[in-house]
Order: sequence, then C-alpha cells, then structure tokens
Amino acid sequence: MTNNDILRRIRYTLDMGDDQVIEVFAQGDLEVTREQVCNWLKREEDPDYRKLKDPVFAAFLNGLINARRGKKEGAPRPVEQQLDNNAILMKLKIAFNLQAQELQAIMKSGGLSLSKHELSAFFRKAGHKHHRELKDQGLRSFLKGIQKTYRGA
Repeated sequence: MTNNDILRRIRYTLDMGDDQVIEVFAQGDLEVTREQVCNWLKREEDPDYRKLKDPVFAAFLNGLINARRGKKEGAPRPVEQQLDNNAILMKLKIAFNLQAQELQAIMKSGGLSLSKHELSAFFRKAGHKHHRELKDQGLRSFLKGIQKTYRGA
C-alpha cells in the first residue's frame, strides 16, 4: 500500500475535510498547503498526483496521535525518515488508543483473524527473533476494520 492510499482511507474513516487534514499535519509540526493535500489525495493516473513521502506521512501520523490523544510534554516526537507497515500500524494503534483485544477485533472485522501472539509479533523490534513483518494485506485488513468500527458499514 502507498502512503497516499492510507491517507485517503484514514481521511474517509474519520470523515475529515481538507482543513482538518491540514490541521493534523500542523499538529505534527509540518505546515502543508491545501494544494499539496489535494495532490496527495488524487489517484495515480491524475497528472497532478504527488507521492506522499515517508517523513511527511510520519508527520501526519504523529499529528494524528497529537490530535486524538493530546501532545506529550517535553520534546516533540522525532519524525521517522522511513516507514514500514509495522510502524504505521503502531502509530495508528496509539492514535486510536487501542488495546490488544480491540486490535484483534478490528483485524477480524477487516477479514484477518490473528491470535494475541501473532499480533504482538508485529510490535517487536526488527532484530527480535519473534518479529514479524506486516504485509500490505494485513494493513489493508486493519484499515478496513477501523473503517467499519469508526464509520460503520
């Protein structure tokens, strides 16, 4: 999945307008324009389409955490230069304040049934022997489940 696809799905799930998306970026300490947001939300076939790069998308996800949970005291979160599906899942888990059982239920409603141990493997550090890489289909299932949970069928 591309960052643009994930942004589109989150925007739809939370029923966010362009101004709200810009505000979430601002919460992540990144100023963006309406034109940039519109270009990120366009389909790949559109000539104005622009790819959403990892550091910019990481700022959006950090802003989503700040907007939904409140800013943490102290220094702001560092913006990751590279994102993988595991990091995206972790940031969304934090933003939506989900516990393991809720995450399992959301994944199941999205079409992917996981045990608690399988789920915890996605949140381990990359070098850990039980670390497991989250594939695009797993992230797609999570986003589908979160959409059903927060927006309804």
